[in-house]
Amino acid sequence: MMLTDDEIYQKILKAIVEHQLPPGTRLPEDKLSEAFGRSRTGIRKVLQRLAIERVVEIKPNKGAQVSSPSEQEAEEVFASRILIEPILMPDLISRWTKNNALHFRKMVEAEHLAEQQGDLAQSIQLTAKFHYELAQCAGNSVMAEFIGQLCNRSSLIIAAYGSNKSVSCDCGDHGELLDLIDANSEQQAIKWMEHHLLTIKGSLTLKSKSNQAINFHQLFTE
Repeated sequence: MMLTDDEIYQKILKAIVEHQLPPGTRLPEDKLSEAFGRSRTGIRKVLQRLAIERVVEIKPNKGAQVSSPSEQEAEEVFASRILIEPILMPDLISRWTKNNALHFRKMVEAEHLAEQQGDLAQSIQLTAKFHYELAQCAGNSVMAEFIGQLCNRSSLIIAAYGSNKSVSCDCGDHGELLDLIDANSEQQAIKWMEHHLLTIKGSLTLKSKSNQAINFHQLFTE
């Protein structure tokens, strides 16, 4: 059965996040077309979607490759998050509702399931969504949009430099933060968020990874 554009997108994204396609890896349209049994036009649409999300870079006359966030970018993105996200806790707590609590508890359950299944791609996507939606609940739409952008960039950085530990309970279970929010514990929530982000940053291995030859047909058909 022929895969849809979204299914191809998910397979390529999963391969990038799980380090099967390391940063800097070239993504030739012809080889991907052959691997997925789709036209180069269809593959190009998928690569353009990944490029919009900054997971892939498309360079004129060079084609597409997996994005390579620099060590400096990784440092700056997490430094920005550590400055911003903790200070949103008081506003978040003041606007917190029972419906919010139920919604975020379900998100934490989904995170636990992804972790148990060893699905790094899903874990990275879920943790980014958790942080972005928390920022939205704080009521500052401009700040929430900025944090959303930082979370997207963090996802690629974790894919490039992180591991399962970067999104596991080793860095702090999001359920612990929800307990503090439910209890109106502002200062503890601020400290928890700061420590959480510092721990994720500390889990990254900020060094360049060498490129390797990729057998696209083998990667996407086995």
